[in-house]
Amino acid sequence: MADLRRNIEEARLRTAQSGQRTILFIDEIHRFNKGQQDAVLPFVEEGVITLIGATTENPSFEVNAALLSRTRVFVLAALDDDQVGAIVDRAVSDPERGLGGRHVDLDAEARAALIRVANGDARIALNGLEAAAALARPKQGRRMVTAALVEEAVQRKNLLYDRAGEEHYNIISALHKSLRDSDPDASLYWLGRMLEAGEDPLYVARRLIRFASEDIGLADPQALTQAVAAQQAAHFIGMPEANLALAQAVVYLATAPKSNALYAAYTTVQEDVERTRADPVPLHLRNAPTPLMRKVGYGKGYRYAHDYEEAQVEQQHLPDAIKDRTYYHPSDRGYEKAVKDRLDAFAAARRKARKTS
Repeated sequence: MADLRRNIEEARLRTAQSGQRTILFIDEIHRFNKGQQDAVLPFVEEGVITLIGATTENPSFEVNAALLSRTRVFVLAALDDDQVGAIVDRAVSDPERGLGGRHVDLDAEARAALIRVANGDARIALNGLEAAAALARPKQGRRMVTAALVEEAVQRKNLLYDRAGEEHYNIISALHKSLRDSDPDASLYWLGRMLEAGEDPLYVARRLIRFASEDIGLADPQALTQAVAAQQAAHFIGMPEANLALAQAVVYLATAPKSNALYAAYTTVQEDVERTRADPVPLHLRNAPTPLMRKVGYGKGYRYAHDYEEAQVEQQHLPDAIKDRTYYHPSDRGYEKAVKDRLDAFAAARRKARKTS
């Protein structure tokens, strides 16, 4: 902050003395906390500085709304393979800013390997090229860089993944949507992208458990069992052995019949709990463990289902204000179709009991 205040004060003096404006460049601006970002805001508004901030994070989440509203956002996308290849070729041949003076030869497989591990990041490609060239032994005055040397220099492909950043949420969203769309191949791919980049397997397992209830529910009751089993396996044996347990759960969930009936039902319940009165439990549903409770009507008129044909009885279970509400509407998919048929049979039995009573 001391450096920032000094730079801003210098910018203010420069503007006052010469009318010259100052560009202030802040790299990794997302590392500035809210207070530090707020300190810059008035000087941006006054025109004392022209702010340029660089960040690898989504500014919507990491930059204050007030500061963000006074800036223009430019998104720098990853380079494509042709662009990375052109940069590598230039670095190999350029004698001043590249390796041209070191007499480096790059074979086609090594070039392809550099492009692959770069994953759209020119810096990784150039660092990998330089490290591989340093490993190459001179032969007749030339250094031949091979794919094996590139793999040794880079060791591991750079995976764009930050467990605390935007890409973390992008990839888990891709996994969830691939599962919902019943695509086992894409689901396995996004799972692998997370696990191979070092994601906590228990985080993945938690998301699978949520998915099993949200997007499958009673269409396949075993989905939740599979997801919980994967969580237990991941907790018990850890990575990398747990990768197959998670993969098994992912394929099961992707290929299971889908229903969001439970999710929709509980969402409506939440809305009713929030918007309606907290009405008391109907008297006939209350326990009456004391004489006083029985005297004031607790439990009076309660009908014990097992005393009736097919264990079906007509009685009110919701408060008066919402007594006719139906929350759960099962789908016709998977096991939920059997649930729907059973609920229809329950309703028919209750109608029959009503007519005979």
